[in-house]
Amino acid sequence: MAFAKAIWRFIMAVKDVLVLCFLLLFFATLYAMLTFSAGERPAHTSEGALLLDLDGYIVEQPRAADPASLLIGGAAPVREYRLRDIVMALEAARTDPRVKAVVLDLDGFMGGGQVAIARVGKALDGLRAAKKPVLAYATAYEDDGYQLAAHAGEVWLNPLGGVALLGPGGSQLYYKGLIDKLGITTHIFRVGTYKSAVEPFLRTDQSPEARQANQALADHLWQNWKADVAAARPAARIIPYSADPVAAVEAAQGNLARAAIDAKLVDKLGDDGEFERRVAGIAGENGKEDGPAFAAIDLDDYIRAKRPANKGQIGVLTVAGEIVDGEAVPGTAGGDSIADQLYGALADKDLKALVLRVDSPGGSVLASERIRRAIVEARAQGLPVVVSMGNVAASGGYWIATASDRILAEPSTVTGSIGVFGIVPSFEGMLAKIGVTSDGIRTTPLSGEPNVLGGLSPEFRRVTQLGVEDAYRRFLALVAAARKTTPDKVDAIAQGRVWDGGTARQLGLVDGFGGLEEAIAEAARLAKLDPAKARPYHIEPKVDPFTRFIEDWIEKRSVRAAASPVAGRDLVGRQGERQQQMLARALRDAALIGRGASVQASCLSCAPYAPAAAAGKDDRGLAAMLLDLLRR
Repeated sequence: MAFAKAIWRFIMAVKDVLVLCFLLLFFATLYAMLTFSAGERPAHTSEGALLLDLDGYIVEQPRAADPASLLIGGAAPVREYRLRDIVMALEAARTDPRVKAVVLDLDGFMGGGQVAIARVGKALDGLRAAKKPVLAYATAYEDDGYQLAAHAGEVWLNPLGGVALLGPGGSQLYYKGLIDKLGITTHIFRVGTYKSAVEPFLRTDQSPEARQANQALADHLWQNWKADVAAARPAARIIPYSADPVAAVEAAQGNLARAAIDAKLVDKLGDDGEFERRVAGIAGENGKEDGPAFAAIDLDDYIRAKRPANKGQIGVLTVAGEIVDGEAVPGTAGGDSIADQLYGALADKDLKALVLRVDSPGGSVLASERIRRAIVEARAQGLPVVVSMGNVAASGGYWIATASDRILAEPSTVTGSIGVFGIVPSFEGMLAKIGVTSDGIRTTPLSGEPNVLGGLSPEFRRVTQLGVEDAYRRFLALVAAARKTTPDKVDAIAQGRVWDGGTARQLGLVDGFGGLEEAIAEAARLAKLDPAKARPYHIEPKVDPFTRFIEDWIEKRSVRAAASPVAGRDLVGRQGERQQQMLARALRDAALIGRGASVQASCLSCAPYAPAAAAGKDDRGLAAMLLDLLRR
């Protein structure tokens, strides 16, 4: 018996040792993987064509993923590519002898906004000036994809595809009829003749003022788009093709690809295999079994290999996406998050100037003011501040810009929308339809307010409207002080109206044209530094290694899954996807009814001009969004 016990103890000891070794091995492997995914892994780049397989959006700041939802859901979110990473990679490729060509695979490209795409186009122009071949391919091109492809030396199109030049514009949903049928009362508090963000809850169509403003903005942006494409591709007959697409397609007997060739929008027709063989003739063949037929340099690896050290004297702080109260993950501008990032950089780094990169349609007034106050403190420490506007810097995005010394934008930037609003729903009518009423007692005129069950009291409505009007006066005062004018003069161009960057410059809302690089150089000059030697320090939130590891893992799974044929990449499929995006955006707008009372400096009409992150893209799907809206 004693011998058996000894054997049993020996077996258990061996088991314990093996379990301990397994745990040590597991955690060592996990640590290695986390370290590897955190950016410390060596980045090796081969020789061949730098492949930009842009299967998603170009954005200022990619959204952070929730690791729990990634693990549970298993589906990879839509990919988002950081604008400055793409620009940096293209500019590095210009002088890199290993890069024989640059390839744009735009089959899955979903957009990025005119400002961002024009900046990538400028980098592509630099490559072509350096005699580096640039080739683009897609089954179907729409505005954003074609604006990017126009900067390539060779534009390829699938013979079964086509080019659709749509231009800005389109329909939006109005909910007044539905709201009335449901018995919901939407109490709207606003200031501004052109503050059309709340019109879908008040009207069944556009007001004349909103139509005038929206048409003027769309016309200016369309002119800028045509100018950029014409400069990159002078032979393309953009104007007749976009003005009368029916005539162009009829002349080609219904062959959309041939119509694009005839209009000199594209250079060659061919499927992806023919395109890859053409690239292989320039950059060499792929010696591996998987991947394209040509020797390809992975974009992510190239970015890691070429990304400069984040060591500079010009702080660059990004405000991207909807501005919300409290903390928020990257891709959404949380007031506390952004302010804390800036305070931390001011305390830890020896910064000489600050550049604020804004790509946001606005949001919460309180959060916008929280960010503005942090910028004011940076200026109080002697740092000059320059705002660099991206695709959209409107409403709350312009509110925070008022704390700067100078504002730079691009002609296609969407800005302005200086106005505020609030929405408070009440459901007394809906409840009455099912025989439910409410009653109660009060100790003050505001007891129990906002009473969303029995209706808002006149006192609450008046107090709220006065608060919105006061926020608008504060907005006017901030703009007037920043632009060295009077509130009355600002009011004349404010009223919630949205402007393109060119008009905004004429109105004095911005100081000049330029992108992020020009803003960094301007900040250096204001700080009395040599702009040629100025380097940025990007102030960014830290992403924990575990989240980054999960993102990389899910991304690799999605890349492998994407090797199979993808449906919906022809013109009809892309148009269907566009309509789904429009409906999803409409559902997000309608969800304002259920968000509760808050004062907003937000430009909902700016969403079509912003990439996914700025527009608050939701990956839950239309059905889930609709169910969530009905539950509110």
